[in-house]
Amino acid sequence: MISRQKIWISRFAVAIGILVLLYLFPLFRVVSLDDANEASAKASAAKFDPIVFVDQFWNDKLLASKANAVDALELVNEIQANPGKVRQARGRQVGLSQSYFLTVTGVGRVVSVEKNSVGLAITDQSDEAEVVLESGILFGNTVRDGTGLLDVNEFQNTQDFNSISTELNRRIEADVLPTLRDIATSGTEIEFSGCAQVSDEATDLNPLRVVPFFVEAK
Repeated sequence: MISRQKIWISRFAVAIGILVLLYLFPLFRVVSLDDANEASAKASAAKFDPIVFVDQFWNDKLLASKANAVDALELVNEIQANPGKVRQARGRQVGLSQSYFLTVTGVGRVVSVEKNSVGLAITDQSDEAEVVLESGILFGNTVRDGTGLLDVNEFQNTQDFNSISTELNRRIEADVLPTLRDIATSGTEIEFSGCAQVSDEATDLNPLRVVPFFVEAK
């Protein structure tokens, strides 16, 4: 009798213990529909949207960066005089990369139109392309990294940061390059702003290849 009583007491204690654990650590939690919707809205708001980000960045910062860009005529003259000094005088490096970036603005005269590029003469006496504006499908991080306006450390993860490059390239392909192709006829003067990545000065400076984020016929 005593043994059976002990068994029941033990079972009761175990049941109480289980109930306490379930109370402290429930298998599921019931929340109101309003609370669930609010949590979902907060999660959606926290998710990075590259389209929204680039739209604001484009209007608030990228176009305004033209004011601090290197003048194309000055840059071409420096390249012709001493290309080895361009990195130190004008370039900006990202991380440990040996490449460097330039943000350039100016006016050039169309001297060549290819399938994926438009060649501009910058100096009055030249009939050769001194700057080449890319007009085909874009890859890479030239515009994202070229201006120095964006820092990877300001983003939660590299996926968000890389998505900015993709969206910037898409935006340029959709909004800038069609205009460039429309106005690119021989002899037309084009005002432009854009970024260039220089990996090999022997080939990347003359002509300087630029990804434009602004173009306009003069």
